[in-house]
Amino acid sequence: MQIPIIDIKAQYNTIKAELDSAVIKVLSEGVFINGPEVKKLEEEIAKYSGVKHAVALNSGTDALYLSLKVLGIREGDEVIVPAFTFFATAETVSMCGAKPVFCDITPDTYNIDPVKLEKLITHRTKAIIPVHLYGQPAEMDLIMTLAKNNGLNVVEDNAQALGAKYRGKMTGSFGDTGCISFYPTKNLGAAGDGGMVVTNNSELAAKLSILRDHGSVKKYAHSEIGVCSRLDEVQAAILRVKLKYLEGWNEKRRKNAKKLTSLLKGVITPRADEQSSHVYHQYTVRHSHRDQLAEYLKANGIMTGVHYPSPLHKQEVYMKAGYMDVLPEAEKASREVLCLPIHPELSGEQLDYMIAAINNFKG
Repeated sequence: MQIPIIDIKAQYNTIKAELDSAVIKVLSEGVFINGPEVKKLEEEIAKYSGVKHAVALNSGTDALYLSLKVLGIREGDEVIVPAFTFFATAETVSMCGAKPVFCDITPDTYNIDPVKLEKLITHRTKAIIPVHLYGQPAEMDLIMTLAKNNGLNVVEDNAQALGAKYRGKMTGSFGDTGCISFYPTKNLGAAGDGGMVVTNNSELAAKLSILRDHGSVKKYAHSEIGVCSRLDEVQAAILRVKLKYLEGWNEKRRKNAKKLTSLLKGVITPRADEQSSHVYHQYTVRHSHRDQLAEYLKANGIMTGVHYPSPLHKQEVYMKAGYMDVLPEAEKASREVLCLPIHPELSGEQLDYMIAAINNFKG
């Protein structure tokens, strides 16, 4: 049996007629940039996220970068980020000329540790970027309290957790901005790159709309130095179709995760906070012989992933810059985590096969 880590083709085939029709409609109408599909998607994502505004962009990375820009993050500032996440979280801080300050994680959620975070706040700290890693909400009550008490902005990296809830409230709606990725492998994925910022702040939304289009307030009138970061109509149309299915897909991920957690042996399974709603962008287990387990599963037709094999403070670019952090939980996680197939298209037979294979591992 072959089990892919994600099956984009299978997902496409389940809603092929709707997707094809949406794309053909855009092509036939001939409006590809700044059209009605993008506007409608922004309205729908804002409503879904429980916020006032959504600004569509061409990637989750730009969502982070432009959020920091409109919040005034610049050279000399410090922004606290988790050490265990995708590179863009820290990269965008550096792109602003600011310094990413790496914080260790909690070992059971893989999210930023609020206790350790508090100790990193200095007079130079201007913002915190909590990441809802793997679809698991970060501890936003504690993070928002720290931010309020210290006058800090909060940019939520919600790239992996669209649809997740913390204490009944959608992730991405707590901070000054929430940043979404529509990369094809995400729970809500486009047929290419795409991203979005959600916010309740009307002023920030207006600034983001200007910056994404070359700093233009109207055609050929530029009030800022901006970027070109526009989500196109084809991607917006595809995402609008898929958005209708997101809740069902996320629920299927939870159902798959529940079965895995109840039956897997010999690995550490992920913990889901009972007061939150995990969307399992990744189902991540831990094993002291991770690489051997991955090779064993591959030999048995089961594809896996390692997100992430190196914490951010150990990336070459930051080590060259003089970072000497010792962050044991992030470092240990990078040696032990293994992401298993969890996508909604998994069959019961595939799940049973994967469970049996893992339980038979003798490493």
